[in-house]
Amino acid sequence: MLLAVASASMLYADFGVVFSEGVVTASGVRAGGRLELFAEVGATDPPPVIGQQLDVDGVPAFKPKYPLAAGMTYRAAYLDPSGISHSASFSIPKPTTLPSTKLEAIYPTTSLIPKNQLKFYFQFSAPMGRGEASQHVHLEDPEGKRISLPFLELDQELWDPSGTRLTIFFDPGRVKRGLLPMEEAGVPVEEGKSYKLVVSEKWRDAEGLPLTQSFIKSFRVTAPDRDPPETNSWVLVVPKSGSREPLEVQFPEPLDRGLLERVIEIETIGGKVVAGSISIDRDETRWRFTPDEPWTAGRYYLAAAVYLEDLAGNSIERPFEVDIFEKVEERIERKQARVEFEVR
Repeated sequence: MLLAVASASMLYADFGVVFSEGVVTASGVRAGGRLELFAEVGATDPPPVIGQQLDVDGVPAFKPKYPLAAGMTYRAAYLDPSGISHSASFSIPKPTTLPSTKLEAIYPTTSLIPKNQLKFYFQFSAPMGRGEASQHVHLEDPEGKRISLPFLELDQELWDPSGTRLTIFFDPGRVKRGLLPMEEAGVPVEEGKSYKLVVSEKWRDAEGLPLTQSFIKSFRVTAPDRDPPETNSWVLVVPKSGSREPLEVQFPEPLDRGLLERVIEIETIGGKVVAGSISIDRDETRWRFTPDEPWTAGRYYLAAAVYLEDLAGNSIERPFEVDIFEKVEERIERKQARVEFEVR
């Protein structure tokens, strides 16, 4: 895509930008200076685009870390060697194809969440555009009214590298006891009440197209959870040697989906990691591991990183609400919690 845009600057009438092969290059400027890029999403102070400053044959340029979103308007700001700033805006044309991206799931999948729930994961079928989440996600109370600012406001949205999963946090200041935001604004959700997390179909993907449909997650709020997960409460269903049956681990409560996918390993008694694949279901209360090769008889470890969390952010190592006066030596220093099992 080659896109050239003239400048709105009166001092540099020839200043503009050229967008080609993922790089924004200044034009009509002398050598030197600095070029930056901002996403114009209706904000008074538009957020900067993360990327790398370049020099192309003496001309300032900018390479975004992530692909620019189709249909989004951007502003290129050029700071010339004398310190004067100039700008030019441009938009990435929208494709003519039909919408195909959908929101596949919101985690946790359970319809019961604790009052001090920490976060939600939004899993999409394809990469999404950035900078629009706050416009298209809202929380409704039992009467259908929007709850004001329940989620943590961040300058940069928390996307995974693929651009298909977004993490949104409840404002910790309204979840953790004794902090000013909770005292002033109260908790975002109340025990015993039902709420709806609503996602608009107008949310655009990386191609600038809207979602195929809206998404609503309904849930009921239970008592706050302030206790760390305990591995001695996990139930292991051990497979037989010579088979490729999965090792099944059942949790007494839902655990953090994103962490469950990456912080539990199966090791031999000698410390070698067993290769295989995992699956998670039953509202994140069951984790299953299927080895690439048949099980051999012997002892193994289920090794979980101690920062594995429940829905309220309590980790195996410590509760979310840690007493700031506790002694450092009383904290658990181990990196993994291990559960031994034997395959026969």
